[in-house]
Amino acid sequence: MAMNLPNRIHITEVGPRDGLQMERRVLTIDQRLDLISGLVDAGLPGIQVASFVHDARVPQMADAEKLIERLRPSETVEFSALALNRKGVERACLTAIDWIEVSISVNETHCLENSGMSVDRARREAVQMVAAAKRAGRSVRGSLQCSFGYGFEMETPVETLVQTATILIEEGIDRLVLADTSGLATPLTVTQVLEAIVPVAGVLPVGLHLHDTRGLGLVNVMAAMQSGIVYFDTSLGGLGGCPFIKGASGNIATEDTLHLMAVLGIETGIQIPPVAQWSRRLSEIFGHELPGKVYRLDPAE
Repeated sequence: MAMNLPNRIHITEVGPRDGLQMERRVLTIDQRLDLISGLVDAGLPGIQVASFVHDARVPQMADAEKLIERLRPSETVEFSALALNRKGVERACLTAIDWIEVSISVNETHCLENSGMSVDRARREAVQMVAAAKRAGRSVRGSLQCSFGYGFEMETPVETLVQTATILIEEGIDRLVLADTSGLATPLTVTQVLEAIVPVAGVLPVGLHLHDTRGLGLVNVMAAMQSGIVYFDTSLGGLGGCPFIKGASGNIATEDTLHLMAVLGIETGIQIPPVAQWSRRLSEIFGHELPGKVYRLDPAE
């Protein structure tokens, strides 16, 4: 069977942000910096290192400014941080972070429950967030939460998704990311959504932030690649999820994704062993197995 697959994909490792925020144990800044350095050495081209949110709500992301100040400079890695409101963007702009992720929900119910705003109001807020980040000379990832539904599959209207994406694109974002926040995406809905979004994005890169909540993560990656997508967010060991959505756990595992690319002959520029080594280390620190599979294999195999 002929498959339309790319020669190379770009992975953004979100474990130091999305992954750590789901764990009860809070890592120190030194531990987080060691993890990030290990991921840089493994060849990750993009790493999301922090989020500018309230420390009381997400204590795992406390001291984002201090962490970014101590980051080891790299000319080959896109370091990014997440912001959910204008205050978060303002905080991010006071640091040296190059990429800021402006993230809003496109699902009315989730948007109201999570931020107290309607989608329309969130769009207006996002316009101001993107403008502030661009004025500060930062690159912007515009991410749309619940792109594939919130309470059930495709509850989020595709029209709402397209309208919101269009607004962010017109504001000058540098990459559009569709987030499967609730882990509801399927190969069919991934294809359906991308058929609507890709023509609107034009030359703007489109990426996917997929969860493996229902075991379809890598199948959805395959569907996305066949639709022309080459940008993906992954998390070492499959760590992560959304702390504000019950059951929305498990990003697609970095090592599992890398293994899939290796057997397909798709380049990533990333080494599996050092990433897996860090997943095993985090498993020991957190006291439980991680959702990923490849990191558990004997390194000699």
